[in-house]
Amino acid sequence: MNAGAITSIPHYVRRTVMLIFKRRLGNVKNSFVGFCVVLAWVLLVPTTWAEENGVEAQNKAMVVAGFDAWKNGTGSPYEQLADNATWTIEGHSLASRTYNGREDLMANVIRPFNARMSGRLIPTIRNIYTDGDTVIVHFDAAGMAKDNKPYRNTYAWFLTYKGNKIVNATAFYDSIAFNDFWQRVQPAS
Repeated sequence: MNAGAITSIPHYVRRTVMLIFKRRLGNVKNSFVGFCVVLAWVLLVPTTWAEENGVEAQNKAMVVAGFDAWKNGTGSPYEQLADNATWTIEGHSLASRTYNGREDLMANVIRPFNARMSGRLIPTIRNIYTDGDTVIVHFDAAGMAKDNKPYRNTYAWFLTYKGNKIVNATAFYDSIAFNDFWQRVQPAS
């Protein structure tokens, strides 16, 4: 097995194997064998734990900051979108497709959505997961539509960061709730 094949193993698998090695090494009587096992592992897997955790922690903090700003009415995660980002809405909703660029998403989904609301949509994060440069945020969002009926939905966003910008996103949500809202409420002009 070459080093290239090892690096394609997800980091969480490498972490688990490393923990097993660490536990097993405590039982190895021959410290030279233990040293060789650890050295081989370190040489075959060039990614350091600190670098991965640093990037993941930074990206998670950016998502939390964006959602806090959204919840407090002082900004939104969309401010972190790169101008040339792609955003794919999966499923069968009326908005499902890939949006090329920040403005495409804002003009065709976000601004028309907000124009159908009488107040802000308020997010509540359920969980955040990280995997390298990708952050998965599972959240609920609720607000009042212009027809005085509540809009509630549950979302999962997969956000890929490069530096401090989202360069790719995939969004999942309840298409039935979204389509009902989108067709029922006309955007304010």
